[in-house]
Amino acid sequence: MTPILTVTLNPALDLATSTERVRPGPKLRCDVPRIDPGGGGINVSRVIARLGGDSLAFVALGGATGKRLAHALAREGVRTRTHAAPGETRESLSVTDRETGGQYRFVLPGSTWSEAEGAAAISAVVDAASTDSLVVMSGSLPPGLSHDAPARLSRALAPNGGRLILDTSGPTLDQAARPEAPVHVLRMDEAEAEVLAGTPLKSRRDSADFAQSLVRQGAARIVIVARGADGSVLATAGKRLFARAAEVPVSSKVGAGDSFVAAFTLALALDRPLDRALQEAMAAASAAVMTEATELCRPGDVKRLVEFCTVTQV
Repeated sequence: MTPILTVTLNPALDLATSTERVRPGPKLRCDVPRIDPGGGGINVSRVIARLGGDSLAFVALGGATGKRLAHALAREGVRTRTHAAPGETRESLSVTDRETGGQYRFVLPGSTWSEAEGAAAISAVVDAASTDSLVVMSGSLPPGLSHDAPARLSRALAPNGGRLILDTSGPTLDQAARPEAPVHVLRMDEAEAEVLAGTPLKSRRDSADFAQSLVRQGAARIVIVARGADGSVLATAGKRLFARAAEVPVSSKVGAGDSFVAAFTLALALDRPLDRALQEAMAAASAAVMTEATELCRPGDVKRLVEFCTVTQV
């Protein structure tokens, strides 16, 4: 199995709870919260472990909250390499309104980093990565860190054969879409892709055209566009695939993207073909929406749903 390293520079301790009704004014009495280690790369490592794989999670932690998050990771059996982060690790809160079923997500900012602190972290990631490893950078960057950090990491990993799998958004995604330092895999959701494309991507073919254009421009070797409940499109320079999402009851969309990236990365690490990797990733994303709050996907659901996530050419 190819070594996997996940990177989370802006993690969060996730608290999830529910209350009878979310409204302004009175105190809202909540249920006992579920507490999970959170952040894109962390979630990818958690799902890889659940699916029977192994990864090393590089996590920047600080303060008392960082210690709690490290303890939560240890409980789940995720191997970690911690890096000292400036300030206190952030928290996030998810509250479900039991009356309407609506979910309210409050995400706090992390501590601000200096460019020197960012450069030190990238250097530490490269040191933690094994030769020829798959390195997953998922989630937001800390405030203050330059949006070209993934490009700098991709360049730094290349001499030792490291391949970067990037799942990000906003200005960091805008920067990553430029052909400065191509990543191995670039993933985005439909809304993010439409912003980058500057036009609606109404059909699977539209998504495939856009994804393949990014590949041919040199942004990445593989580009994936998630089309929500429809499924996901994958493009390389010479291949265009679509995996259908399984029809499942939706409890929470939290963690679907991270579950997708985890299953896709694990399949690549096991040297499975792209169509199979896409199929397993779509099953993991479909399974994730069936679980509540920050629970992520369950292995039994992933295994059961694979056959429903059929893959076709676009």
